[in-house]
Amino acid sequence: MADIKIDGKVFQERISHFVNAWKADKRSGDALFNGVSSIVILMGKVDEEPELYKNNAMHFWLLGYEFPTTLMLLTLDTLYIITTAKKAKYLDQIKGGRFPVEVLVRGKDAAENERLFIKITDAIKAAGKKVGVLAKDTSKGPFIDEWKKVLGDQCKDIEEVDVAQALSSGAFSVKDETELRAMRTSSKACVALMTPYFLDEMSSLLDQEKKIKHSQLADRVFNKLEDPKFWKAVELPSKQKLPSDFEPEQLDWILGPIVQSGGKFDLKWQVDSDNENLHPGIIIAAMGLRYKSYCSQIARTFMVDPNKSQESNYKFLLAVHNTILKSIRDGVVVKDVYAKALALVKAKKPELEKHFVKNVGYGIGLENKDPTLVLNGKNQRTLRDGMTLVITTGFNDVQNPNPQDKLSKTYSLVLTDTVRVTDIEPVVFTGEAPVEVDATSFFFKDEEEAQPTPKKEKKDSRVGAVATKNITSTRLRSERNTAVDDDAEKRRREHQKELAAKKQKEGLAKYAESTADKNGVEVKKFKRFESYKRDNQFPPKVRDMGIVIDQKNATVVLPVMGRPVPFHINTIKNASKSDEGDWSFLRINFLSPGQGVGRKDDQPFEDASAHFVRSLTFRSTDGDRYSDIANQISNLKRESVKKEQEKKDMEDVVEQDKLVEIRNRRPAVLDNVFIRPAMEGKRVPGKLEIHQNGLRYQSPLSTTQRVDILFSNVRHLFFQPCAHELIVIIHLHLKDPIMFGKKKTKDVQFYREATDIQFDETGNRKRKYRYGDEDEFEAEQEERRRRNELDRLFKSFADKIAEAGKNEGLEVDMPLRDLGFNGVPFRSNVYIQPTTECVIQITEPPFMVITLDDIEVAHLERVQFGLKNFDLVFIFKDFTRAPAHINTIPVESLDDVKEFLDSVNIAYSEGPLNLNWSVIMKTVTQDPHQFFLDGGWGFLQNDSDDENGSEEEEQESAFEISDSELDEISESSEEDSDFDSNASDDASDEAEMSDEEEGEDWDELERKAKKRDREAGHDEDERSAPKKKQRKR
Repeated sequence: MADIKIDGKVFQERISHFVNAWKADKRSGDALFNGVSSIVILMGKVDEEPELYKNNAMHFWLLGYEFPTTLMLLTLDTLYIITTAKKAKYLDQIKGGRFPVEVLVRGKDAAENERLFIKITDAIKAAGKKVGVLAKDTSKGPFIDEWKKVLGDQCKDIEEVDVAQALSSGAFSVKDETELRAMRTSSKACVALMTPYFLDEMSSLLDQEKKIKHSQLADRVFNKLEDPKFWKAVELPSKQKLPSDFEPEQLDWILGPIVQSGGKFDLKWQVDSDNENLHPGIIIAAMGLRYKSYCSQIARTFMVDPNKSQESNYKFLLAVHNTILKSIRDGVVVKDVYAKALALVKAKKPELEKHFVKNVGYGIGLENKDPTLVLNGKNQRTLRDGMTLVITTGFNDVQNPNPQDKLSKTYSLVLTDTVRVTDIEPVVFTGEAPVEVDATSFFFKDEEEAQPTPKKEKKDSRVGAVATKNITSTRLRSERNTAVDDDAEKRRREHQKELAAKKQKEGLAKYAESTADKNGVEVKKFKRFESYKRDNQFPPKVRDMGIVIDQKNATVVLPVMGRPVPFHINTIKNASKSDEGDWSFLRINFLSPGQGVGRKDDQPFEDASAHFVRSLTFRSTDGDRYSDIANQISNLKRESVKKEQEKKDMEDVVEQDKLVEIRNRRPAVLDNVFIRPAMEGKRVPGKLEIHQNGLRYQSPLSTTQRVDILFSNVRHLFFQPCAHELIVIIHLHLKDPIMFGKKKTKDVQFYREATDIQFDETGNRKRKYRYGDEDEFEAEQEERRRRNELDRLFKSFADKIAEAGKNEGLEVDMPLRDLGFNGVPFRSNVYIQPTTECVIQITEPPFMVITLDDIEVAHLERVQFGLKNFDLVFIFKDFTRAPAHINTIPVESLDDVKEFLDSVNIAYSEGPLNLNWSVIMKTVTQDPHQFFLDGGWGFLQNDSDDENGSEEEEQESAFEISDSELDEISESSEEDSDFDSNASDDASDEAEMSDEEEGEDWDELERKAKKRDREAGHDEDERSAPKKKQRKR
């Protein structure tokens, strides 16, 4: 301890911060510190392998070092420290600051030592009747025994209170920048040991089929910590090296390294690596390091020759892990994080619920595990910006349906990362170590052995429902009500009842208590407007005691009883001028309570019961001047309203972080692409580049004409091929709008035209010698080849974007054209297509992207007999968001739309009329609790049920006919018929013979033809043209 230097400035900052938090808690009711007036921190003898507890952490946090056999007593105004003479010399460095420090020196005199302890107990009693201690403190030694004896004798009336959580909240959990830098470096060291070192060692051993024990492999990793050459040369997966100021000698192990395989797994990391051989199957590696006293952990699962079940479960583990990461942010309650993860497991794979871990992580930092910050279903603590956590997602002892051998009957899966909480999504310190299936799976068996002989799949009538229904044996709607449709409708009705009940239950749970004016409608607040701070700021013209319009300060100065009185433009409703005889009158109306029934009738006022000036009227013989004043006031009012509206529109625009450019290599580029919305100036194609944390579109016209989009702001990434379209598209739907010129947008699109119209081939030399179908066929082939090349190029680039943004959960989504339908979401009729997560229209602006997870319910309007079209309305979970309308959908698509909504678990209803959704949503947002108590969205379902019931009754009553009338009608129709009565019988006999002779019917042939056309990329319109069927007799 010869060169110990304690940073006195950091000490004063941290102890002042902690004491201020303590005082603030006292003022707010002692919720965190439980009323303690002093805190004792004990440190006994240090073991050879010390465990990091809160007493150690307090020493490191305040002093930067650990002082054994030392006692600290902290009161609201003084820090007392009892320690040996040698250590006391170093503590002189923290004396003389703003916060008083008193160091008491122990010696070999037992009586003197006891007096020092009594002085501490006197300070405890003087401070108050409660002393804070660490209940789970395991400090040992003669020093501790002496203190406990004196404390028991002197402080019998003092109550001991556990302050572990208070120390965590007030001191350790939220880190400053220096602490976070140490955490990041510790995490990078963990990544370096995991990937590439452990990964390369393990894969090399498996590839060479060498046997090695878990403990031996763990020892190899353990010994790398002391290898300075390794730390200098190692490259992280991002091809970067460790920071230049990295000090390997500051590293120490806090966990493992642990290697597990062969069916024996412990995800609590309580058992060291055993002496069993490494088994090629599921392999788990975990390790934790401490750098400059700050800890981090990492764990990864590697799969060797996994079967489909294991791959599926690992992908689901990754989905749950990403869900947890996305839910971690400032202000979130800990138990909600675990509840969200557990709910996903229950919803998607309920069979894995019993195997899911009991907590998904804990706080980490100076302690390797903060027991007060465990991420389980009971912890009520709130996450704060600056906290650091270990996130562990895992499934224990899952049964393997297809075990390779006896050691593969059960397996476990786990992912562990060290993260930092922010006010948006967390920063994953260990995110550079890959977790994707491709990066963690190894296949050593021959592909021929692994892949069984493919079997011919049976056709399932439920698969490709839309595509199959487009070609049917009947062309009339009335003929399509077959038994199959009835069964499908019955199945949908049953499922929709379940979904409706689930929505009602969720609504009641979400709005368990009255939430009037808390959800949805933002409560308007009274705004104060200030024209001038001092009287010398008045315009000079007010001396003339006339009406003055001050454009600069948005104020109208009016003469009232011989004094200039300023009125801010936002207090004025309007101004008007009228003439009577030789006099002109100027009337200025002011805003006041109860003025009318307009939208601004709910304008808030500080005191609505006060006296208000409703209007002021001035008269003059100068009518032209009054006209000019009235116009100026109107213009000023218009400008003020416009500014307020622009300010409101810009509220949700988020300023993005800066794009981190790739410097050491050329970034991936997609050239010759256009951007929408279009940039100002001439329309020319630019280039799209992929950088470290986002995309950059650069226009060739100017270096300043560029658009940066960060991966953290991208919610959806779409690729739409050019089949059936004129352009090929990469589309980004953003989480928050960005400024695009002078407008904001949430959708940015990059596209290239698929049709090559720049070249006119009419004068080509080939035209002179080749005519007719051969030339046209060659042009079609070239067009098809060019389209396929464009699709391949854009799809490949979209995959690169997703790969670069994998830490933000980016995945490429493609529209499912076969499930699409026509509709009018805005003004024009467009083709709307579902994707895995959305319903989109990105072919022509304005774009439409509706995320399925955002939808509360859907309602089908104008669904009644005789109408050719119907409307679709989506109501969002965020009730403040206006419902989305898709109008004029052809009634032929009704069943397909219902089937799609039902398949993605969206509750829908239908009705014969268009509803007034602005009024409905206002009712919902005013009091959601009461809305769901009254039945919630059930009123929509009830209407549709009533309508269906009435339709059935009408149909039954409309077709009631007597037997005698039926006979008369049939006789008259037979007499009037010009056709041979036996013609239908002959035709049916011939059809039966024909069907027996032929192998396939017309429906099957037409379906095959459609499939070939789709593969060939022909236009949809060409295929949908009607064709006549003829048969030779």
